[in-house]
Amino acid sequence: MSHWKAQFDNLIAPAVAKSAVTKHLIIDRGAITHVGEVAASVTSSQRAILFADRAGFDAAGYATRDQLASAGFAVDQLILNDDPLPKASVEEAEPFIETLKSDPLLLPVSVGSGVINDLVKFASYETNRQYVSVATAASMDGYTSAGAPLAREGFKVTIPTRAPMALIADLDVIAKAPAEMTGWGYGDLAGKSPAGGDWLLAELVGAEVRDATAWPLVQDHLRGWLCDPQALAHGDRDATARLFIGLTAVGFAMEFHGSSRPASGADHQIAHMWEMEDLSLEGRKVSHGAAVAVGCVVTLALYDWLLGQDLSQITGPVPDLNAALDELRRVIPDARIADRAVLQTQEKWIDPALHADRLKRICTYWQDTRGIIRQQLFRTGEMVAMLKMAGAPAFAKDIGVSSVHLERTIRAAAYIRSRYTILDFLKETGLFERALSEVLPKLDQLAAHGGKI
Repeated sequence: MSHWKAQFDNLIAPAVAKSAVTKHLIIDRGAITHVGEVAASVTSSQRAILFADRAGFDAAGYATRDQLASAGFAVDQLILNDDPLPKASVEEAEPFIETLKSDPLLLPVSVGSGVINDLVKFASYETNRQYVSVATAASMDGYTSAGAPLAREGFKVTIPTRAPMALIADLDVIAKAPAEMTGWGYGDLAGKSPAGGDWLLAELVGAEVRDATAWPLVQDHLRGWLCDPQALAHGDRDATARLFIGLTAVGFAMEFHGSSRPASGADHQIAHMWEMEDLSLEGRKVSHGAAVAVGCVVTLALYDWLLGQDLSQITGPVPDLNAALDELRRVIPDARIADRAVLQTQEKWIDPALHADRLKRICTYWQDTRGIIRQQLFRTGEMVAMLKMAGAPAFAKDIGVSSVHLERTIRAAAYIRSRYTILDFLKETGLFERALSEVLPKLDQLAAHGGKI
């Protein structure tokens, strides 16, 4: 039995058994041949509709349609145009919602990867029904999650929804996905490293304790999932299967914890800023996974810097909400985004007494936490090398972001989520400006030398 199959048996099968929603999950070569029988086992309806974009339908739509028809389903389809590419937004899901409202017995079947899956997940939840997902790429961690990260009126949020009741992942299909999409999935999974660091810092200051189920499900296996980026770039099926196992496990961790905390920290906040800006490179929208990969490197560089600091006598400035909101408006000029960011910032703001308590906790427990973080997280140079081998971007310039733009993004990212991350930690300890002034030039130097110094 190959390693990925053992992990399926030991991690994924128990997660399916524990899941409140997902009851069938098949990851294997030829898995698509089971779509019809699985769909028939989860619904009494005999009508299904395939939702896809053109790339997803070309990859698996025909086979999915044939398998459903063979199982007795009358099958319709709604395929989104690929010019422009579909956006991960509530507004983009409206045609799916209206179609499902027209027939309460339609079984939604998502055929595609990130955006399509999230649109169908949201539309299914909004119309109070469950859905089946047919994955076409190992490009993101949201297949099995219970949330849909979508922009609503320009502001990206993770909307509580339901995971699919069945997920079919045919490795023959997934291994044929464009290499850059697999690189995006690798980048998304890589971001779980600094996200883990953020959870450790949140626990250190007393903002949020780690989840005894979700934490080990992701963090205990992350290095193994990311261990062979070169094989992944060459389309190796076993390496692709391991990546998909990791992404799937992360999705379940989010369901079990009830939020995206196990998967998302400052790295995702940086990525979300670019997504909300509709960042494009050479006329194409920069993908979520590509943006997360770059956010991952930036956040790990901040951690490498932080690990070198002695915080045993740390003092920090008294929190000033008005000053923070002034900076927020300066670094987030889009009023739609800024207005929502104000609410997120106000939600996590603390009073001077709690701030003083957090500083005491840092002085007392930093040494122990630093040791755990150092052992848990990848170093920046190590991650850069791995991302490059996997075919994922590593630096801001790789996705068309200048040094000035990157700094503005980091500053803005600190305000768009109420979740505690390293950005909040640096601000509360008074180290934020110094960290940026020392880390950003090093990142520029690293990028200029292709990741090597």
